Amino acid sequence: MVDVEKEYPQIDIIAVGAHPDDVEIACGGTLAKLADQGHSVAIIDLTDGEPTPGSPDPETRLAEAAAAAKVLGVSKRITLDLPNRRLFDCFEARVALAKEFRKYRPKVVIGFGDRTPMASPDHWQAMQITDAAVFYSRLTKWDETFDHLPVHTIGRQLYYKIAFEPIHKLDAPGSFVHDITDCLDRKLESVRCYQTQFPPAKDYIFDRVRGAAIYLGATAGYGAGELFYTTRAIGTHDMMDLLYPEPRDYSERNLRKTSNVE
Repeated sequence: MVDVEKEYPQIDIIAVGAHPDDVEIACGGTLAKLADQGHSVAIIDLTDGEPTPGSPDPETRLAEAAAAAKVLGVSKRITLDLPNRRLFDCFEARVALAKEFRKYRPKVVIGFGDRTPMASPDHWQAMQITDAAVFYSRLTKWDETFDHLPVHTIGRQLYYKIAFEPIHKLDAPGSFVHDITDCLDRKLESVRCYQTQFPPAKDYIFDRVRGAAIYLGATAGYGAGELFYTTRAIGTHDMMDLLYPEPRDYSERNLRKTSNVE
């Protein structure tokens, strides 16, 4: 059995995308905020995104991805050797991703949560691959299939949506908006690292990403936010802590209550 604790650093959160730039557009602000809070964060791109219009070679796209990860504070970025434009949910793809989960032992995995009509079909395949890999990661009695990497159970899985895709309710137990007000500019900066994908002629993309973040944030009372769907119902041991997650808001409520009594 491989001693993963010696060979691979444990990563708290892993976000999975089909191509470099998927994760940045979908949840780059959240990853930046998590990194700022001291959590270890990684990105796994299932493909290198090549071939693609505007990019001269795979090395250029990978350099852009590395620069974007640095902007967000992501500690590790992994690119799997799966084919762009021909990405399919198959056994080999599931195993390849599950091996990375077994190596880095994430607490949370974040990935695609729906189809993206009029955009790459790879996104939908990526969701199915990620779902299966989360399951495969914890399966016992399959040692040779996973290069004798030890099993790992992922505690939580979340779904994201590409920022400028239509927003609608997914078939999931719950949803929440994560406040990225302080990290919105870094999210946009990370997307701008992909100069081959977003040249000046596509500057409107940044307006769409910013607009989506501001809209989602407003639905929860934040300056900017990113939307996530859960695979389990959202539960709490403390209802007030759930309803008033920020000490500042809760203390203000208490002050108003005290003032009313007086």
